[in-house]
Amino acid sequence: MEREAATSPTENGPETDPAAVRRHPALFRAIKRRQNPRLRRSDITVTDEAAVKRAVKAASLGNAMEWFDFGIYAYLAGTIGRVFFPSGSDTAQLLSSFATFAVAFLVRPIGGMVFGPMGDKIGRKKVLALTMILMAIGTAAIGFIPSYDSIGFWSPVLLILFRLLQGFSTGGEYGGASTFIAEYAPDKRRGFFGSFLELGTLAGYTGAASLVTALTAGLGSDTMDAWGWRIPFLVAAPLGIVGIYLRLRLDDTPAFLKLEDSNVHISEAATAVETTARGDLAKIFRTNWRSLVLCIALVGAYNITDYMLLSYMPTYLSDELDYSESHGLMILVATMVLLMLIINQVGRLSDHFGRKPVLMTGMIGFFVLSAPAFVLVQEGSLLAVSGGMLMLGLSLVCLLGTMSAALPAMFPTNVRYGSLSVGYNLSASIFGGTTPLVITALISVTGSDMMPAYYSMAAALFGVVAVACMKETAQQPLAGSPPSVGTEEEAAEMVEAQAPTPKF
Repeated sequence: MEREAATSPTENGPETDPAAVRRHPALFRAIKRRQNPRLRRSDITVTDEAAVKRAVKAASLGNAMEWFDFGIYAYLAGTIGRVFFPSGSDTAQLLSSFATFAVAFLVRPIGGMVFGPMGDKIGRKKVLALTMILMAIGTAAIGFIPSYDSIGFWSPVLLILFRLLQGFSTGGEYGGASTFIAEYAPDKRRGFFGSFLELGTLAGYTGAASLVTALTAGLGSDTMDAWGWRIPFLVAAPLGIVGIYLRLRLDDTPAFLKLEDSNVHISEAATAVETTARGDLAKIFRTNWRSLVLCIALVGAYNITDYMLLSYMPTYLSDELDYSESHGLMILVATMVLLMLIINQVGRLSDHFGRKPVLMTGMIGFFVLSAPAFVLVQEGSLLAVSGGMLMLGLSLVCLLGTMSAALPAMFPTNVRYGSLSVGYNLSASIFGGTTPLVITALISVTGSDMMPAYYSMAAALFGVVAVACMKETAQQPLAGSPPSVGTEEEAAEMVEAQAPTPKF
């Protein structure tokens, strides 16, 4: 009875009775040694820096192309409203356009539930190539849809259908790409290498905004409404082919290959994908629900602030402050270029000081600076608008440069892709994709141009609580994976540090 009472099961393992430990110290030392054996040199992964850089490049460039595809729609929201939803007021058109933007997020959790467990079974790179294929098809197809004037009701129906395909593919993108980089990177530099993923996101958004701005300035609003809006969507096809090529050239991650060698052969895993998907999802919700809830809270705060600035702000400037569409996009492009220049340094800071301090800085920044930033934006001059956007951008870059290293570390290797895809996309569906729609509706109902600031402040407040509850994971091995270091010398030092101190 005493032995049975000594431990009780918890989510993270057995909980030891302190009284039992005091009575049987030698026994519990032996149990601890068995549960946590000393590392051998063969247990430690020494990363190949050239391979890490290739993996980071492929994941980041692929991510850039994926978000280029997704960003095009956000920056053409006004044009899309006029082409596909011609009846009604300007506000009704914009709401319809943003509702179609949001509908892609409804299927993102489904995409995460399909692609996530699949990535944990058959490997990260194959699933990432598949998501890119689907995104390129969905985006290019939008460019071929006839306008409402040509086929009437079927025009917005086809738009929604291909937006759903975009959303479904995106459900497997972020979780897989962040997992891919996190599992390739050495533990002490995971924040730095992970920041390149969001550098890719910013590059994709910047490319989309730059192309839309150039086309709008060169063709004019009437020509854009007639046929110019199709060009950015059609550019997606060749870009997608480049991304697919880059991703298929890589080996899978060292962490996945080690897990595969120790557990299940790839041929067995491939045949088990369909039959075990429901069981894999049940395992994620049953054994990792606390981390899942925390992930949803973090991603919710992050996505609201992200989509508010990077997707909604040009529309806010043009619709609420009467800026031209190209003028608002140019200011956003300048802001994003500045963030691209510093985001990798933010990743380095998260490796040095920890994920939590950097994330907390970003959340507090949004809570404190959102209202002053929008007051500046509403002042209307180029300098004031740029200053307000910069205040929001510097807060956002603290989140962008850190999240892609912090989120994968919340889940063990065997369910990392699936857990992160489910948690990230549930949150993005509920909070991220609805942000432009919710803000537009709030402004319409209240008449207050400050609603974006208040919405961001509320999100940041939840984010502060979520960051306070998370564990610090900087410079630590990923859960369920052996330590990963950059050089043989580091591996040798790690083994030597575990050697028992000689007793005389």
